[in-house]
Amino acid sequence: MDKILEGLVSSSHPLPLKRVIVRKVVESAEHWLDEAQCEAMFALTTRLILEGQDPFQRQVGHQVLEAYARYHRPEFESFFNKTFVLGLLQQGYHSLDRKDVAILDYIHNGLKLIMSCPSVLDLFSLLQVEVLRMVCERPEPHLCARLSDLLTDFVQCIPKGKLSITFCQQLVRTIGQFQCVSTQEKELREYVSQVTKVSNLLQNIWKAEPSTLLPSLQEVFASISSTDASFEPSVALASLVQHIPLQMITVLIRSLTTDPNVKDASMTQALCRMIDWLSWPLAQHVDTWVIALLKGLAAVQKFTILIDVTLLKIELVFNRLWFPLVRPGALTVLSHMLLSFQHSPEAFHLIVPHVVNLVHSFKSDGLPSSTTFLVQLTELIHCMMYHYSGFPDLYEPILEAIKDFPKPSEEKIKLILSQSAWTSQSNSLASCLSRLSGKSETGKTGLINLGNTCYMNSVIQALFMATDFRRQVLSLNLNGCNSLMKKLQHLFAFLAHTQREAYAPRIFFEASRPPWFTPRSQQDCSEYLRFLLDRLHEEEKILKVQSSHKLSESLGCSETSLQEVANKAAVLTETPCTSDSEKTLIEKMFGGKLQTHICCLNCRSTSQKVEAFTDLSLAFCPSSSMENLSFQDPASSPSTQDGGLMQATVPGPSKEPRVCNPSTAAFACYSAVNERMVDTPDEFRCSEDTSVPNDSSKMLVNKDVPQKLGGETTSSVTDLLNYFLAPEILTGDNQYYCENCASLQNAEKTMQITEEPEYLILTLLRFSYDQKYHVRRKILDNVSLPLVLELPVKRTTSFSSLSESWSLDVDFTDISENLAKKLKPSGTEESCSPKLVPYLLSSVVVHSGVSSESGHYYSYARNITGTESSYQMCHQPETLALASSQSHLLGRDSPSAVIEQDLENKEMSKEWFLFNDSRVTFTSFQSVQKITSRFPKDTAYVLLYKKQNSTNGLSGNNSTTGLWVNGDPPLQKELMDAITKDNKLYLQEQELNARARALQAASASCSFRPNGFDDNDPPGSCGPTGGGGGGGFNTVGRLVF
Repeated sequence: MDKILEGLVSSSHPLPLKRVIVRKVVESAEHWLDEAQCEAMFALTTRLILEGQDPFQRQVGHQVLEAYARYHRPEFESFFNKTFVLGLLQQGYHSLDRKDVAILDYIHNGLKLIMSCPSVLDLFSLLQVEVLRMVCERPEPHLCARLSDLLTDFVQCIPKGKLSITFCQQLVRTIGQFQCVSTQEKELREYVSQVTKVSNLLQNIWKAEPSTLLPSLQEVFASISSTDASFEPSVALASLVQHIPLQMITVLIRSLTTDPNVKDASMTQALCRMIDWLSWPLAQHVDTWVIALLKGLAAVQKFTILIDVTLLKIELVFNRLWFPLVRPGALTVLSHMLLSFQHSPEAFHLIVPHVVNLVHSFKSDGLPSSTTFLVQLTELIHCMMYHYSGFPDLYEPILEAIKDFPKPSEEKIKLILSQSAWTSQSNSLASCLSRLSGKSETGKTGLINLGNTCYMNSVIQALFMATDFRRQVLSLNLNGCNSLMKKLQHLFAFLAHTQREAYAPRIFFEASRPPWFTPRSQQDCSEYLRFLLDRLHEEEKILKVQSSHKLSESLGCSETSLQEVANKAAVLTETPCTSDSEKTLIEKMFGGKLQTHICCLNCRSTSQKVEAFTDLSLAFCPSSSMENLSFQDPASSPSTQDGGLMQATVPGPSKEPRVCNPSTAAFACYSAVNERMVDTPDEFRCSEDTSVPNDSSKMLVNKDVPQKLGGETTSSVTDLLNYFLAPEILTGDNQYYCENCASLQNAEKTMQITEEPEYLILTLLRFSYDQKYHVRRKILDNVSLPLVLELPVKRTTSFSSLSESWSLDVDFTDISENLAKKLKPSGTEESCSPKLVPYLLSSVVVHSGVSSESGHYYSYARNITGTESSYQMCHQPETLALASSQSHLLGRDSPSAVIEQDLENKEMSKEWFLFNDSRVTFTSFQSVQKITSRFPKDTAYVLLYKKQNSTNGLSGNNSTTGLWVNGDPPLQKELMDAITKDNKLYLQEQELNARARALQAASASCSFRPNGFDDNDPPGSCGPTGGGGGGGFNTVGRLVF
């Protein structure tokens, strides 16, 4: 019969005919055959199954073998013995390799046929050994899947006892070697199916023998924690996670995170690879285990691992959101990683560039699942932007993309952040910084944050972008000098010429930090700026005296000589500078003069004082409108002794009195020039002058009593400047001591700018002290920033000699009547008509935060020179009355408003820069204008305006110092050598970093992220709060006022 069958399958007869004959052969199996005939038939059918040339031959082999084995079981049992099976597994079959899946299929079917025979027990014992050997040979996924099918059907073939543990461990290693090189969907589905079969086998073994579970998991961890660069375990190991009982999470995670034998490098690798498992389709609970391990590492304060893993994998996790099968788990892990990474915005900023595309894609498909996902993602994004406020250039496109989705409340955001933080963090948290690349496309250099030094960085960038000031500093010859100005010159030179993306100003910070500023804590940028300018001014005065006495840097000078130098320098403070050559650079660039008049309302005697200033501090108006201002005769108004209203002499459009309402008080408003020009009123000397008239049109302005900022309209800088220059009545606790009356009297105080600076610095007094709750509060009101500002400057000839004094008391007893007339508020003489000096906005320092105790500073700036051709100011008549200028000073109806509109349109296309510590980006004036409306916690704090249509002698430097590259003077050799050396060092660092990344260094601590970026070291108000309204992890910053 075997000969007939062999001839039939190889014949050329039609296939239907062959099938009929095969059916006859199968039916003949019922008939008796001797042992030799049965063995011949079994041998033939085995050859057809294993070596059949086509599917028909293999099918015939299976049909005939099953029929004859059923009816001739003893003969088949004799044929299918241990020797035959062992030969198949170890040597193969003729030309068929032993690892061919056909052999396993044949053995699988053979076991089914002799299952009821006693000899099957011997085969089970044989297979327990052979399957272990096969697994140790790391079979391919398809072969391992067939083996899993066999062992699933015949669990008796699974090794027992200690060998079962070994088998499970080796099977885990085998899964770790699986790879699928195909990208076709069919092959991928088949690969996933094969892996699933193997993982299901392990699950069955773990259930049957629980003692195998823990050793198997240890083998999984050993595979994924391997630091061998030549080995990358397969993502297929993710298929095992779903079979691990969730009840074991706590015990396993605690064991892993506290095991001293597990090195940080191994744990980092393991966590990274577990995150890679999010890519495995259909795997369940991967996100649960990843988050459990992240929390476990945070619990034992292994922050270096968490930081490195987050930065390495955050983008991969975000990219998994594109795939529906793994999206839920990826979003869960992404949320935990971002919300727990609260010491630096770096992780969030890695995914920021990809958010908009993802949102637009999911919005366009319109699926309900996509909408639900976007709502969850939007909530996460809002939480991160709230926590890391202060980056409008990055966030504005995202805000526009997610504007249609609900925004969580501030309370919910704070709750989410507080629940997700690494609560056990300390200030010893390892620094986690972005890899420095080359200079940004802006061509500008950032400043590395040295630990809550954003207050310095923002100020330095604003000064650097003050083009004329920068050029003057760079052109100074300071060789052999170790002054603060020399360090500033060094810093400016590096900002202009270094190849680094960001520069660390450590030397300048240590030299310029005010002594009372606590290192690594947040400070007030305005106070720092004032201190810096004062230091530079005083230092230059001393150097001038030393130069004049030829004492320079001689170490042998006597104490008498040093004392003489100090005395001379002190005299300079009191001596007026009559020419520009005698002024310091700070006076030339930032110095102005402010004249203060005080008139006793009892005897009408007056006094005046001229003071120098480098910045003006502008308090917020009690109301943006004039509705709460009362116009009345100050002489007829009663003196209020309970802290009553202060008054300002400003003519009003109505004679009907309107009284301010102090009951709406919220903040204490005050205005002052910088610290060195503030004096008490009793320092003014008064004398009788009855020619000063009693003006009947004066408005009451309360500058001391706390008031709520009224009005819904947005105030502008011009409004605040009007309020600063508005006359006020000194009454109540602020009464003026009149020497003529020899008693405290109500008095009228007026201030006028008599000399304008090249650069006008304005500080908006946003922080006030709440006496009720004893806390500093921030005024978050939006303030409109005019691109063009007209500063009223009243130059008088009669007081020219007086106005040059830093501090001067004047007796008006013998002054002529003509001079007295010029003191009239309603006077029309030229001396009473201020000239409106045009200024262009140069830079804006922004404070991000809701508390004076914390926050973050960054600055907007652009290049403006003194001879900027883009702006041609219309000539304003110099006959404008002072009274008119005080009622509509810089008003919206002035000619400058039209000019500003035209100029603003032109400036939209001009380059503005956003300096945010190490990060420098392009921005626009529109972004500057809308910063507070888009981000309510981000408010303009310090403004720098550049005077137009002026020259400052810079042109004369070109011929003496040589060619100025890009308008800047050439650097001196000492500076150029230092920059060249540092640029070479930078290139070497970049090469070392590239080599290190290529070698995939095993040690997780070998991070090439330099210290001091974005307030990460230490955590404090700049980093973790970023305007979020709270302190750092353990650090509470402060702002000094």
